[in-house]
Amino acid sequence: MANSQHGTEHSHASSLFSPRIAKDLLRVRSRRWFLQAGIGGLAGLSMPQILKARDQSGHEATSENKKSVILFWLSGGPSQIDMWDPKPDAPSEIRGPFNSIETALPGVRFSEHLPLQASIADKLSIIRSVDCSASNHTPITMQCGNPLAKRSNDGKDGGGFPSMGSVAAKFRGSNDPDLPGFVGLANSWTADVYGSGNMGPEFEPVKGLELAGKFNLPSGVELSRLGDRNSLRSQFDQFRRDLDQGTTLARADQYSRKAFEMVASGRVQKAFNMDDESQSTRDLYGTHSVGQKALLARRLVESGVTFVLVSGAWGYFDHHGDEVRWGGIEKGLKPLSPRVDQAMFALIKDLETRGLLDSTFVMMMGEFGRGPVINKNAGRDHWLRVMSMITAGGGMPTGQVIGSSDRRGGDIKSGLVRPQDLAATTFQHLGIDLNAEWVNQRGRPIPIVQEGGRPIPELL
Repeated sequence: MANSQHGTEHSHASSLFSPRIAKDLLRVRSRRWFLQAGIGGLAGLSMPQILKARDQSGHEATSENKKSVILFWLSGGPSQIDMWDPKPDAPSEIRGPFNSIETALPGVRFSEHLPLQASIADKLSIIRSVDCSASNHTPITMQCGNPLAKRSNDGKDGGGFPSMGSVAAKFRGSNDPDLPGFVGLANSWTADVYGSGNMGPEFEPVKGLELAGKFNLPSGVELSRLGDRNSLRSQFDQFRRDLDQGTTLARADQYSRKAFEMVASGRVQKAFNMDDESQSTRDLYGTHSVGQKALLARRLVESGVTFVLVSGAWGYFDHHGDEVRWGGIEKGLKPLSPRVDQAMFALIKDLETRGLLDSTFVMMMGEFGRGPVINKNAGRDHWLRVMSMITAGGGMPTGQVIGSSDRRGGDIKSGLVRPQDLAATTFQHLGIDLNAEWVNQRGRPIPIVQEGGRPIPELL
């Protein structure tokens, strides 16, 4: 990326960040608006399309196979050395300004600013050998789990390949018929969330921070009475009569009618209603943006969403110097680390308490790592040779370190893990056939796992 473009992107970041969940972005203005929101467009994707996507997946979840994924996206590129792969014996210019601390795993150390994650390291798998050489300052490659999916700057970013979330939406579908399969929780959409590519718009992620407001019920339709079908019918009969065009529903196709019923069921509204959470649970996650989004992610997978992507803010891990918005390692990463530390810790504890940890695969990663040497601006530069990440849950083995970097933390030493291996691991967890294919616009079948991807052996 050219320096001028990079600088422009950094200056734009401040306008994208909001520290709170947008609960009231959109309010019901009229009964007609409510009907249009229910059966019409939703954040660029219509409810009928979501329902068609669910039907096309051919998947019907049962209590035994309700699998889900939560991906924490550390937009900007998290520093491996200053988080999960410290080098305490290296020279200061490599070691950086942070000390390291012991974890629940003997001999494994984390940054001193990740004490909560360190305390549950036995519930994590720490991957220190992720190859991100095909990635760039974009969510495309790693969120697709595909080295062929890249930013091209020619209007054809991603090469048409879909993200892992969109593959899940197509081949898995949602775990509940009233919820979408793929939801993104991000303030900046194009910079932090990648969608379905050429696989079809019905598999695009739903903009979760806008979804809640669009499903507020109109005056005269009471959520407490939605379980009473006779009452519900009576309320919506009156609702129809109040519309200027009373034949709207009659003209709607079967998916539009289902979409209307989805709204009427109240399940979507309930899933997004953070007011249902106790103060102690809110405090566990933290009042910061990434913490509250993590809490909402738990609510969504518990309600039936299959794949949820969480991003705190655009580029907030791009700590390559004190001259940019997010600062260098000391000024930028240090105050940020406790937030993602708390969010991950709270999510793992909460999922475990609710009996959801074995069915929910959790990943925390970004697009690439950071350079092994502190630069002149007190930060670390973009680094494509190696990245660290953590995983948890999914019924997979934990309490382990997978792979290693060299003594400088700049190259992979052992245990190579590629983007396509992350995809294969994710799809296997969801019960998706790793040999499945989707058909592009030219009628060509495209494998969902590219370049020889295979599930990570240590996570089997």
